[in-house]
Amino acid sequence: MFASTIIPVILTALVSGVVAQNGTDVLTTGQLGNATVVENNPLGQTYVATLPATSFFNPTDPLGNIKGSVSAVANPNGIGVQFKVSFSNFPTSGGPFIYHLHDAPVPADGNCTNTLAHLDPFIRGEVLPCNSSFPQTCQVGDLSGKHGKISVDPFVASYSDDFAATLPGLGSFFGNRSLTIHFGNKTRITCANFTLQGTSTGGSNSTPTGSPIQYTGAAVKNAAPALSLMGLAALALAL
Repeated sequence: MFASTIIPVILTALVSGVVAQNGTDVLTTGQLGNATVVENNPLGQTYVATLPATSFFNPTDPLGNIKGSVSAVANPNGIGVQFKVSFSNFPTSGGPFIYHLHDAPVPADGNCTNTLAHLDPFIRGEVLPCNSSFPQTCQVGDLSGKHGKISVDPFVASYSDDFAATLPGLGSFFGNRSLTIHFGNKTRITCANFTLQGTSTGGSNSTPTGSPIQYTGAAVKNAAPALSLMGLAALALAL
């Protein structure tokens, strides 16, 4: 119990020190490097995840499920994605609430457990908390970690994320995946699949060719040398 609580704290402190000492250098947190900026997202394609009427966590709740949706479309220059988030009717306790892009779609029975883990194409993991000052070191799918937890009801937010993709074939593509909202303790409350709602005039600025690209890991060259997440974890355990 003590170890599971103190290790993330120690790791966060170590990372802060590394970043401070290395100036613009940033710790590499993923096994395949830090998340890379997506530059060729197709223009005008809007993906939307709309929450169901019934909560996965408590389907008999008379207040019903959290209401709302997340829409996502590429920025006009094709770099990253613009997210628009609108939620309401949260449980009266258990926050601040967190939400993520998850790796698998919601199955027909609505079981949010089967959406698997967060979208994490660079194999970062969750041991080290996301540092929003360095979003490239966070999991691609950790939207609340990078852009803020939910602490008000209703909750409305709009932001750009450089590391998410609407371009199929990339590991950071979420158009065939899902969104999951959790209590602060990570218990899953509700989930929804992203679907393509339409394409506006302008079409696509990029057509993927060849074999689908799953991972890039190009951010390794700018990472702090000789440090890795496994090394920090070992150091934390030794303290």
